[in-house]
Amino acid sequence: MQPTVETHSDQSSTRQLRRLPEGTVNRIAAGEVIERPSSVVKELVENAVDAGAGAIDVVFQDGGRTLVQVSDNGCGMTADELMLAIERHATSKLPDDDLVHISTLGFRGEALPSIGSVARLRIVSRPQSGGDAHEVSVEAGRTQAAKPAGRGRGTMVEVRDIFYAVPARLKFLKSERSENAETADIVRRLALAHPEVAFSLTAGERRMIDVAAGERRTRVGQIMGAEFLDNCVEINAQREDVSLTGYAGLPTLNRGQANMQFMFVNGRPVRDKQLTGALRGAYADVLMRARHAMAVLYLTCPPEFVDVNVHPAKAEVRFRDPGLVRGLIVGSIREALGVSAQRTSTTLASQTMRAFSPLRPSPAARAQAFDMQAPPAFQGFSEDQAAFAGVDQPAGEPFVAAEPQTEDTTDYPLGAARAQVHENYILAQTSDGLVIVDQHAAHERLVYERMKAERQAAGIERQPLLVPDVIELEPASVERLGGAAEALAGLGLVLEPFGPGAVAVREVPALIAGSDISALVKDIADDLAEADSVDALGERIDHVLATMACYGSVRSGRRLKAEEMNALLREMERTPNSAQCNHGRPTFVELKLNDIEKLFGRK
Repeated sequence: MQPTVETHSDQSSTRQLRRLPEGTVNRIAAGEVIERPSSVVKELVENAVDAGAGAIDVVFQDGGRTLVQVSDNGCGMTADELMLAIERHATSKLPDDDLVHISTLGFRGEALPSIGSVARLRIVSRPQSGGDAHEVSVEAGRTQAAKPAGRGRGTMVEVRDIFYAVPARLKFLKSERSENAETADIVRRLALAHPEVAFSLTAGERRMIDVAAGERRTRVGQIMGAEFLDNCVEINAQREDVSLTGYAGLPTLNRGQANMQFMFVNGRPVRDKQLTGALRGAYADVLMRARHAMAVLYLTCPPEFVDVNVHPAKAEVRFRDPGLVRGLIVGSIREALGVSAQRTSTTLASQTMRAFSPLRPSPAARAQAFDMQAPPAFQGFSEDQAAFAGVDQPAGEPFVAAEPQTEDTTDYPLGAARAQVHENYILAQTSDGLVIVDQHAAHERLVYERMKAERQAAGIERQPLLVPDVIELEPASVERLGGAAEALAGLGLVLEPFGPGAVAVREVPALIAGSDISALVKDIADDLAEADSVDALGERIDHVLATMACYGSVRSGRRLKAEEMNALLREMERTPNSAQCNHGRPTFVELKLNDIEKLFGRK
């Protein structure tokens, strides 16, 4: 018996090219433009800004599912313009059809018809030039003719029941809280980009944002908080036709997430990998790993220098010369932070004050302490004081007093060393307070900056080893170090493979001579493994230097003389970025006398 063979008709011959219906085309476009309710807010608020609005109010209900409403006092539209606004590829933002010299926030011409294809859209507008107000409605792509309405000058756009025409999209929306947070972030970014415009956002019964029109610095404080303004440096730099302004937070003021980084290109909020990478590079050797800087940066350049139409949501841009932009961001921020080398964030002082808050023992503990006192008879204060004054500091105690100095150095920014405690922390007295310095972290930064300066000048000075130091490693690490031998020699570390499982170190940087070379080489091998390739070593060269500096710095547990402590303080005052070590930790904490007096109830 012959097997039965099933045959299938070739359907390819019946397929024909056809033009999609307008509603389907709009829904496809909506998939690109309208990802979620916050996308609707972004498009509508950008339209309001481009319309010259001085105040924009956003109302958000049920995470945007039931209502998104954006009202403005901009130029408004006539009845004919309303009907044109809901057609695809209709826009007032390209007066001469020039796709290069774009000076507006949006120009796609698809936002309103896309929204109307998946939701119930209603627009009410009255032109600033005079005339009556009109409204137009679109429901799932079906348009109603414009009709008279009542409204003051400006425009109100109301979007109800988003995605009701494509209910499958509703399943992908996040919780109401998540949608509210995303919308608030979008409004905050636009508010930072345009401080001359007043913004408000009401989500349900809660007013999440309410900022009046004003100056840029005031707006930054309203959005970022007063703490940021107190702990930031101002950026104002230019290269060729590209300028960068804004504010960058001190390294010691940081976050666990990058949600407090705001960047703008020609007034347009962007989330661009090139820009965030440049910001990360600017803080590379002053910020702890897994921590993120706080910054508000405004990049201004000629329109032809940047392509703003490379992303459907206009979130990313493409620069004609990305290297120039990266160099401008990295260089200007590092320079500004270097000028503020002796500044640490006020949050450190606040944390220290909380740690120093008076401890209140329990009644039982106080009673036990009273019972242990001996002798029970009361002794006068003058006798106790005299006895205390005659007690010598026992050897091995974690406190070393600095010898009196002939020169009064309390007027220096970091003051005069008065003591060393726990063989690691220097206590210095300033003219108006107290400074606590981590000697290891501080010296680590000093060595690092010296090595960087030497490398940029004539190369890092080397010191040959009398007997080469042979270090055993796994073969993969030996191979990586051998491939990077030339680059490492430029950093003062000369080594070569010594068989399949070891390397021989022949010269080391003079600044770190005497340190644990074996541990250093193993750490550098790990750095090369993270770099993935020898070519990527150039990007991690500062990190390798920081590793070397860590091994060459004054270690914790070493007692310092008074002149050594003061010399360390003076060099910190001359060194860039000395407020934090190579790993981003603070090198000192400053307490003002006023704060100290509060601890004792004097203020």
